[in-house]
Formats: sequence, C-alpha cells, structure tokens
Amino acid sequence: MYGIDFHNNKDRYFTIGDNKNQKFAFLPFKRQITVNKVSPVNFELEKFKSEQPYPPLLRGSAYPASPKSREALETHIKELLDLGVIKKAGQNEEVEITTTVIVAWHNGKSRMVGDFRALNTCTVPDRYPIPKNQIALTQISQAVYITTMDALKELHQNVVTPRARKYLRIIVHCGVYEYLRMPFGIKNAPSHFQRIMNQTFPEELSGRWLIIYIDDIIFCAKIWEEHMYRLSRVLTKIQSVNMEISLKKCHFVFKELKALGHVVS
Repeated sequence: MYGIDFHNNKDRYFTIGDNKNQKFAFLPFKRQITVNKVSPVNFELEKFKSEQPYPPLLRGSAYPASPKSREALETHIKELLDLGVIKKAGQNEEVEITTTVIVAWHNGKSRMVGDFRALNTCTVPDRYPIPKNQIALTQISQAVYITTMDALKELHQNVVTPRARKYLRIIVHCGVYEYLRMPFGIKNAPSHFQRIMNQTFPEELSGRWLIIYIDDIIFCAKIWEEHMYRLSRVLTKIQSVNMEISLKKCHFVFKELKALGHVVS
C-alpha cells in the first residue's frame, strides 16, 4: 500500500478537506505518483496541417532583447532542454518555419512566450468540443464531497510526432530549437488535450460524476466511501497513462471550493 509522495513527505500522507487533523494515506498504488519532472502521456499529436508552400510570414527571426531578457531566455531554454521538452535543431536540417520567442515579465518573474499567431492562421482548426463551464458545473451542484485536480504543465505532457516538429521550431538569439512536446500557444492544443482526457476517462464521464475541462479534473460524490473509491479510480487512470498532476493545485475532498471560476458547494 502506498500513498502520494507530497513534496517528499516521508510519512506519505496529505490532509483532506477542511479537517486538517484527518490524514489520508491508503490509496493502493503499485508505485507513487511524483511531480518532480514532466513525463509524456501515452498519446501523440497525429495531425498538424499547414499550407504549402509555406508563406513567408512563417519564417520569423530572433526578437531583439535586452541583456536581462537574453539571460532569462537562456535560462528558460536550458530548463526545457533538461526536461526534454525541446531539442536544438540540427545544423544540416532545412529550417522553413521558425516562430519568434519573446520574454514576458510580471512581478519580476520572466516567462518565455512563443508568438505562434502566424502559424495558427495557417493551421486547420480542430473543432473538438470543450465543455461550457456553467453546463458542466450543474453535474455537481448536489454534491457533498468535491475534489479538484490539475494536470502538471498539461500541454508539455503531449508528445509531438517527428513529422509535426518542423512546424514547432522557435528561433532565439542562441539558435533554432524544435519542440518535442506540445508548446503553449498552439491553436489546436486545448482541443487536443481535451480529447486525450476524454479518451482517458470515458466511463467516468458517462457516469456524470466527473468533469474534464482541458487540464482540470473535477469529481464529486454524496457519500464519503463512494468519493474515496472515485478518488482511487481517477488516480489509477492518471497513473495508467503516465500523466502527472500538480499537487499544489489539487484540493482533495472539500465540501466547498472554487472550481472553474465558481464556488461549488
């Protein structure tokens, strides 16, 4: 019997709901769920279509940046390389598409942002439906116990097929890199991840006790034992596809909490 390794907690427990004195440590997993590194889900982006020949607007150049932003950009690139999210394009590879990358600053913290607007205009839209918040939340309006989870860096958990990587190349002052996993800012990425999640939880969704909104997982029950069973079932499914969750964004077994921008009770 194993619990969840919550920030390397040696006791392997976490508190649930509003009762901080009650500890939870009895989910039957074969191995622990960890959140220290992004790992690929067992799905790939199968189709990525664009116009051919490629229009000139898809050939971007490195964005001029200040020394501070260049240093921050190099740090972000190294982090993504270490995680296996990107790799450097080969010197002999023909590079037809490059997306400009900028560094955005907020409260003293930097964030690397790919300007995929040009690529998105040439992308055939994936119209897979994403649920409406209000309609989805009516499913749990009568719930007694509610749990919410969040996929860790959800889009980076999607492996990109080799033939799709040429569309997902970025250019910076230190070279050209291509994404091995889905970057943020791609037009069809949310629909693709919604499809993945729906394919992972078909029975739970048809039972109308679980809601999937892209990377948000919400489920409920009226009875404690039933909620514990559903929690174990959802985590087992997450583990089966090698998905990782962000425990700091998870809320286990609350009677009232905020979900999808609304307070649910």
